[in-house]
Amino acid sequence: MNFDNIFIKVKRASRTILQLNDDIINSIIKTVAEEIQKESAVIIAANAEDLSKMAVDNPKYDRLLLNEERIAAIAADMCKVASLPSPVGVVQQNRVLPNGLNLSRVSVPFGVIGVIYEARPNVSLDVFSLAFKAGSACVLKGGSDAHSTNVAIVNIIHSVLSRYGVDSHIVELLPASREAAAALLTARGFVDLIIPRGSSNLINYVRENATIPVIETGAGVCHAYYSASADLKKGIDIIKNAKTRRVSVCNALDCLLIHRNRIADIVAIAASLQESNVKIFADEECYALLKNSYPDILLSPADDTSYGTEFLSYSMAVKCVSSDDEAIEHITRYGSGHSECIIAEDEAVGEKFLLLVDAACVYCNAPTSFTDGAQFGLGAEIGISTQKLHARGPMALDEIVTYKWLIRGNGQIRK
Repeated sequence: MNFDNIFIKVKRASRTILQLNDDIINSIIKTVAEEIQKESAVIIAANAEDLSKMAVDNPKYDRLLLNEERIAAIAADMCKVASLPSPVGVVQQNRVLPNGLNLSRVSVPFGVIGVIYEARPNVSLDVFSLAFKAGSACVLKGGSDAHSTNVAIVNIIHSVLSRYGVDSHIVELLPASREAAAALLTARGFVDLIIPRGSSNLINYVRENATIPVIETGAGVCHAYYSASADLKKGIDIIKNAKTRRVSVCNALDCLLIHRNRIADIVAIAASLQESNVKIFADEECYALLKNSYPDILLSPADDTSYGTEFLSYSMAVKCVSSDDEAIEHITRYGSGHSECIIAEDEAVGEKFLLLVDAACVYCNAPTSFTDGAQFGLGAEIGISTQKLHARGPMALDEIVTYKWLIRGNGQIRK
């Protein structure tokens, strides 16, 4: 397949978006949101075809699964995106220089955004709505696990674009092949930015092989620190929600750190997790307290591999620490820079944690499950950036534009 021909068409189509007004863009996004609900049976049938090829106990299964409720939630996020102000054309700076030149810094689209993702068909719609609203075309490279679902979704998007007389190449779905991935990662001059969404293996592959700029949406190895001043009820609720709300997502809890002065509370905390059959990998001290109360089949001693692991399942590590500094040091060593939280009634301890923990999202007395573009009021998101350049945390509209300088003069020359 000649991928350059595809990329040329997408690049050409990207320039047409600049000529569309906000009302048309918003109408198209809302219409796609309406159509995916009207055509939900088609999407769900395609999704069932993909699901039939995957084991139910595969951590990717829940991410792959679409139903009417999830499609309605995606549609609501798209409508939220449509309701937000356009991030394009915002004057970020404006001043007149001593020589009379008028200098402005204005937000502009990236142009073409390439996204590589695994078994997450919702990404196809999230990326389309965000990229389109932000004035960019997108090239989608989904995994083979979700290819039938992605095809069904992109077909609906293309039909809506055609209805509005808009070039359908502003959204292009590549084949689910390694050849397509390699072509996208090296499409210099055609694609302006690559964003990977998926496992650490996928992200590492993209980072190591891309010849165009990459924004990493890294793995989520998330911690909760139950400090010496923690409120037990808050702690139980926060830890349970962070771990069990949806285990296959990147903001799910992977490791609980508990202060030695409150180690007895591990029994009550674990009891709430037992309801969801959470498997606990406990260090020696926590294991000694849990072995007489927690089911043997769900309890194992922790080892070196228990920490720094993104489980993506009903599993988590538990470790006792002697101080706030030890908890922060553990997170520094094993965290992925995604989301971390502390449970503390001591305000000074909470503020210290917020200050010193180096992650995109740091919480005090709230679960990491809130790390999400929609929860932050941003509409949909392209991903959670764990890097520090350009974007960090949920990447929504403001994070997927860049800027350029506009200089207006009247014949000035430089000496």
